[in-house]
This record gives sequence, C-alpha cells and structure tokens, in this order.
Amino acid sequence: MDYLNNIINEVVVVEGYHDLAKLKEVFQNIDVVITNGSEISEDTLNELKILNQKRGLILFLDPDYQGERIRRLINEHVGETKHAFLKKIDCISKNKKKIGIEHASKQTIINAFINIKSTNNIKMSKLNNNDLLHMNLIGTKLAKQNRKILCEELGIGLCNGKTLLKKLNMFNISLEDINRVIRKWNNENWNKISYKYDFKSWRI
Repeated sequence: MDYLNNIINEVVVVEGYHDLAKLKEVFQNIDVVITNGSEISEDTLNELKILNQKRGLILFLDPDYQGERIRRLINEHVGETKHAFLKKIDCISKNKKKIGIEHASKQTIINAFINIKSTNNIKMSKLNNNDLLHMNLIGTKLAKQNRKILCEELGIGLCNGKTLLKKLNMFNISLEDINRVIRKWNNENWNKISYKYDFKSWRI
C-alpha cells in the first residue's frame, strides 16, 4: 500500500464525501476531487480539465448508471484519463440496499488501483459490431446480461452495446481477451447458474 501511495501522482475523482473518506483510509497521501454526485457543475468540469492537463486524473466512480454517466461527462469535457473500476458485487452495503465505493473493502480498492486502465498512448483494438453479435453481446435476449458479466469481469464499468464496443477498443481489449473471460466465467459458473439466462450459449 505504501508503494501505491507513492506512485499515484494523478488526482483521483470520486462522487461524494463518503467515497473520499473511504479512499483516504486506504491512500492517505493522494489528492481527491469530489463531483458532488451526478450534479457535476460546469465549474467542476473546468477545474478537472485543468487538473487533467497539469497532473492527470483517475476516475474512480460508483459501478452504476450514474457513475458511468459522470465518467462519460468528464471524459467528454476533459479528454482522456485513467480509470479505476470496481465490480458492483464488491460495493454493496451491508443492508443490500445501496451500491457505492464507500462500501468496498480496503483490499478491493487497492486491487482497483493496481489494475488501473488507461486510454493514453495505446494502439486501439479494431473490434466491430459483428464481433459483439457473434458473441451474443448485442442483438439477442441474452445480450444485456452477458454484457453485464463481461464488463464486471473485465473491470470496465457497466455498458450498453454501443458503449461496450467503444470501451473494448479504447482499452485495447482483444477478442482473445474476451474469449478468455468467457471461458473462465463458464468454467467457474457452469453448475452455479440460478437464473433463467443460459450463459453456456455464449459463442467463443
């Protein structure tokens, strides 16, 4: 953890004060900016743009619709950033009613920062909609649930079909990477499926 404290030079962006407090429990020396939830202001966006130019940003937002909306708004305004992701299952409150970074364990947060993803200075993949259709990630009744599992396993946040394609290419995730995740998930969950979707129908 001391190692990460010393190498996180970017400013970390979170949604609220509870997220900031949890993050400071893990990394005492990092600088953090709060968006005040989904009501992110133009002034905050302008501040983040300057910080991204001067220091760089790491977006660390809740794994839900609003978190992904804020991530999109920030990237549209400030340009490319780094990203830390958590799985929704790792951010559920004890009463099972809330989802947020503040509910994640310290080790889960550390792992998210060990696995930071960046869109800067990388060669983008060339996946297309036909690739997603072939793997039942768009265009079928299984697609939404398949995307949810794939996004969580890859740690890239929740996505619709269009956003998934963009993120897969942006983070340079190949067909081989996707196939590896599908095989791993099927192997681990082959006999554990307790809902109506049959993920064994994923085509690899």
